[in-house]
Amino acid sequence: MNLAETIYQHSLNLPETAAREALDFIEFLEQRYAPVSTNTKKLNDTEAFLAAIAGGLSEDFPDDISDDDLGVDALREALD
Repeated sequence: MNLAETIYQHSLNLPETAAREALDFIEFLEQRYAPVSTNTKKLNDTEAFLAAIAGGLSEDFPDDISDDDLGVDALREALD
């Protein structure tokens, strides 16, 4: 019999309130000793992207980009 089975067998001898208390303690231990996950909160795609590139732009990256600097989009029909 392994340890989990031994704990289970002992829990069968406990009254309901004591078994609930034992379960609460086991859940507490699970949280305490669980490996720390770096991704505990799921990020949406935008948040994940921004977190990934945060601080990735160099100091000389221009911060004064305007619409004049952007290209003109071609109509889909013009590409055929």
